[in-house]
Amino acid sequence: MPLRRSGPGETSVNALPPAAVAVRHDRMARVRLRMEELGVDALLLSHGADLPWLTGYRAMPLERLTLLVLPAEGEPALVVPGLEAPRVPDAGDLVAVVPWGDAEDPLDLVVARLAAAGTPRLALSDRAWAATVLALQRRLPDAEWLEASRVTAPLRAVKDATEVAALRAAAAAADRVAASLQAGAVPLVGRSEADVSADLARLLLAEGHHEVNFAIVASGPNAASPHHEPGRRRIGRGETVVCDFGGALSLEGEVGYCSDITRTVVTGEPTTEVRECYEVLGAAQKAAVEAARAGVPAASVDRAARRVIEAAGLGSRFIHRTGHGIGIEEHEDPYVVAGNEEVLRPGHAFSVEPGIYVPARFGMRLEDIVVVGADGSPDALNTVDRGLVVVEA
Repeated sequence: MPLRRSGPGETSVNALPPAAVAVRHDRMARVRLRMEELGVDALLLSHGADLPWLTGYRAMPLERLTLLVLPAEGEPALVVPGLEAPRVPDAGDLVAVVPWGDAEDPLDLVVARLAAAGTPRLALSDRAWAATVLALQRRLPDAEWLEASRVTAPLRAVKDATEVAALRAAAAAADRVAASLQAGAVPLVGRSEADVSADLARLLLAEGHHEVNFAIVASGPNAASPHHEPGRRRIGRGETVVCDFGGALSLEGEVGYCSDITRTVVTGEPTTEVRECYEVLGAAQKAAVEAARAGVPAASVDRAARRVIEAAGLGSRFIHRTGHGIGIEEHEDPYVVAGNEEVLRPGHAFSVEPGIYVPARFGMRLEDIVVVGADGSPDALNTVDRGLVVVEA
């Protein structure tokens, strides 16, 4: 029996604002149009970002089954553990909440909702537990399966106005942390990378993030490792320090949207080599941002950054893609990488983060989040100083 949320004249204590409900009705309508294009009979969403994007509810990563059953026609139902049902935001008639108890088999509830589809074509969450996938396949042996991202990824990649506002707020908060770093308010010299990482994480929370996703601090030779794990190494003088950090920040009616920023500082006057490399890096990042316009393939943004670095004879020192999409997840479509010919559209949001890495010596990276604006031009959400700032602290 679906859970009753709120009736006429009542307001749930966990209700989404009316504007957020309207946004989600619009998203669901667009999802169903996409399902029709792909011939999908039902979309099944479990763990991952698709579920909160569509319903406002982020499932805990429990072994208990959570599954939104969205048929091509008819009432959507969120099959959810009974102890989790109070956490589901009240979105009016968006979805029916169907709680289940520990003595029940929730797959019975799911299969019953799919019975009308006959031999269905089903799109299932990319992040669903393997146990869930296998159990559903046993119960529905004649079904055809595909990844839910085939339906949702192109829609989620184009951010609506509320999502852009959330990304902008997250970027502004991350900018304030980066400005503190550049101003010397975060001591560096003589401290371990792990301690500086913890400081950046605390500042993200203080600036309004509800969650920290990562805080990379890589100094000296460690800066040549793009995804270095901050450790016990103590930061010395005259070193580049790559600080790449981000988290999730929530606005009313929206689940957390991510920030992701990288600034490289140097602890003392940089060498000529470091300064020249950083000039190349800054020019590459600027070229890539300027190339990030509606109507061009994502790969062309990657090429714009890479051409500048290669022209300086440093092509082998740029060892990763130029960027990744961002939203509810830190990494999502579109990916700014060679070979991705997806054409950029207004609302696409992604990082632009070229890097130069000299093994065993130093490294540097410069990253902003960019949104393709309504007029088709790039809008860099991060605005804090992009220069090679000398921090003596």
